[in-house]
Amino acid sequence: MRNIAIILAGGVGSRMGCATPKQFLELAGRPVIAHSIEVFASHAAIDEVAVVVHPEWRGRMEEIAAANHWDKLKKIINGGDERYRSSMNAVAACQEEPDDTNLLFHDAARPWVSGKIITRVMEALRTHEAVGVAIPSADTVWEVEDGAVREIPDRSRMWLAQTPQAFRLPLIREAYRRAMKDPKFQATDDCGVVLRYMPGASICPVEGDLRNMKVTAPQDLVIMEQIMKEKQNGIF
Repeated sequence: MRNIAIILAGGVGSRMGCATPKQFLELAGRPVIAHSIEVFASHAAIDEVAVVVHPEWRGRMEEIAAANHWDKLKKIINGGDERYRSSMNAVAACQEEPDDTNLLFHDAARPWVSGKIITRVMEALRTHEAVGVAIPSADTVWEVEDGAVREIPDRSRMWLAQTPQAFRLPLIREAYRRAMKDPKFQATDDCGVVLRYMPGASICPVEGDLRNMKVTAPQDLVIMEQIMKEKQNGIF
């Protein structure tokens, strides 16, 4: 099978409170997105890398690509105004690929995804058509509505979703085709689209890592700098 990593970098990072999107901020001497791309570009099972970026930041992405000379980075795709549209644009950009292609969608703002996680995903794809990375919840989860706690789900069944999320190309293509016919369509990730619109598909959960965190606030970069030190010391 052919495996294509899709790095989703279309967001503008408004929660960071700065003019530069979080994926282009500096972390350990390089842009956050450079770390994310590097892991996939250096993994033996990945045949190609594509980046989905906001059109206003395409020039910056091209500069980063030119500076790093990633042989596997073949496409820079314009993102949409919502995350799901960026995923759809990536699927459309792969329309000429054979049906035995796998697409792995990864948040650019998760720079410390490990090669071990990618390997677990690839192994799961041998027997499943949809795979999602997640970690079991260590905390009790509340369902809150109108300012009040309405339900407390069984924590043993709660997992916190991460990325990558991977799919056989025909599955994710058909899921989005069906989703676009739904006037009430809403989604926060690609597994959610498959779960809702391809009910016959089974999504295999693969355990991730607490260090595969997402940059969402300025203080996250401080934590990630510490993770980098662990990597350099051979701990991670």
